[in-house]
This record gives sequence, structure tokens and C-alpha cells, in this order.
Amino acid sequence: MTTWTDRTADADRPITLTSTGGIDRAAHLRMDEAWLAAAWSHPTTRAFVVSGGQALIEDNSAGATELVMMPSFDAPYTEAHRYFLGVDQEGVRYFALQKDELPGRMDDIARPAGLREAGVLLSARDAELMTHAIGLENWQRTHRFCSRCGERTVIAAAGHLRRCPACGAEHYPRTDPAVIMLVTDEKDRALLGRQVHWPEGRFSTLAGFVEPGESLEAAVIREVAEEAGVAVGEVDYVASQPWPFPASLMLGFMARATSPEIQVDGDEIEEARWFSREDIRAAIKSGEVLPPSGISIAARLVELWYGEPLPGTDRKP
Repeated sequence: MTTWTDRTADADRPITLTSTGGIDRAAHLRMDEAWLAAAWSHPTTRAFVVSGGQALIEDNSAGATELVMMPSFDAPYTEAHRYFLGVDQEGVRYFALQKDELPGRMDDIARPAGLREAGVLLSARDAELMTHAIGLENWQRTHRFCSRCGERTVIAAAGHLRRCPACGAEHYPRTDPAVIMLVTDEKDRALLGRQVHWPEGRFSTLAGFVEPGESLEAAVIREVAEEAGVAVGEVDYVASQPWPFPASLMLGFMARATSPEIQVDGDEIEEARWFSREDIRAAIKSGEVLPPSGISIAARLVELWYGEPLPGTDRKP
């Protein structure tokens, strides 16, 4: 697999939810109950609550947005599942608490937010912690019973494992790989499509799940052919992005079409068009086209082709 050579001076800007936040997940400590208990009791340990894919965020005095965290001894641990997320470079331990609802606040500063909103506002550290926590919460809520015998499973490994007390099976969080690709033609135009359920004018890159026994490159070629009827030749990997909605890993590619002919499937993709850079600039400016969400790797793929941030995107630099 080759890596696409970026042609822009803006190449070092990270993709939202992809840049490292300096958190060591310390997976080797997840089964060490004595260490976890000591870490939870440490005065520098910080925790935050997740519920239904949301956490509390607030704007601090410097104008930056951050997760609402609290010392572990102030955290509402009663009737909550506790997940160990890792340790930062200063040795601070971080935990997430899964509860049925977010805690109330006496002030009006904090507000609930999901990753689509918070991901473009939070620091790399907080975005990494929230992504990890939401991914675990999504999996925990939907995998409470053993897929082998049907018995209710119990949480282990600080939230990263569910164990069946009946048959002994161990179940780990699942991640569903999906390819997402920007296809260009011989005129260096970009292929963007609009899904059936999207609002009018919303265009983005094509994407789809990897099937069993399929390589990533083959998935790119198949998905583009199925959704847009476009034949693809060269496929180059760019970057990946965790996408816990509920449990995907987006694998980004640039691909080259061997033919410009388009024939959408009509089921998933309602419309697909080739855009030059001038086309996309004018269409976004006029409001004819809504650009991809700034949180998504789709926006970054389009930007790599476009050469600079897209007009109207909400992703901060």
C-alpha cells in the first residue's frame, strides 16, 4: 500500500479526532486491580461522565472549550461503570464514568455535547479522551450478553472487556473498518456524492464498509463502482480516523478513476458529480453545495485535493 504524496503546504494540519493528544492508554494496567484502585484514589486523577454519546463541555476563561472534568473523589461513581482511559505526560490518570444521564451543574456554563460538536472545539487531548470514552460506551451498551450462550456478561479490564461467567468467553470492543475515498479523474476533478437521506446540497466523499476477506484497496474499488458506477485504478492510503458512531474506523484514500462515466446506485447515493476546484469554490460560495462536516476525514481528503481549507467548513486549524 502506497502513501499519497500531499501537494499542499497545509499538510501538517491534523485531521479532527486523529491527532494524538499525548495520552498513553497503558493497556498493560487494565487488569491490575490494585493499581487501578490506587490510580482512582490519587489526588491528581481526573474523571468525566459520558451518557448517550455525550459529555459536558464548557468554555474556560481563556476562551478555549474543554471537557468538564473533576477530581475522582468528587466524581458521581455510584451506579456508574468506570473506564480507565490512560495517563498523560504529566502522570495524570483519566477515567470516564458511564451513567444513564449527565450530571446537573449549578452554573449555566457547561453544556452537553456529542463528538460531532465537541470534536472541532476540544483540544487534541480532550478529543482523544472523549472519543475513547464514547467508543467504549457505545460498545458496552450494545454488548451486554454473551454471543455464545446468551448469559449476561460482566465488565473487566477497566471497561475494555466483557467476560461471560457461564461459559468463560471473553468479548472485546469491536471496530468496523470502513473505507472513505476521494476519487479524481484525468482532469483532476473530484468525485463527490450525495446520500439519499442527506439534506439538499450536501456533498461529500464516497465511503463504505470493508467486507469479510476483502482488502482495503479492493473495498475502495468495489464501493466506488457500486455507489457511483465509476471504475477505479490507482488507490493510495492517506490516513485513518476513529469514528465511534457507533464503532467504525474510517480509512482514508485517494483514488484515480479510469473512466469519468457516472451511474449512481439510487439506493444509497442519489446524486454524484465531478467538481473542479473552481466548481466547488463557486458552489460552496453560492450555497448550492454544502461542504463535508469539518469533523470528518472527508473534509480533510477534499482539502488535500483542493489545496487549502474549504470555504465554510467548521474545522478549526
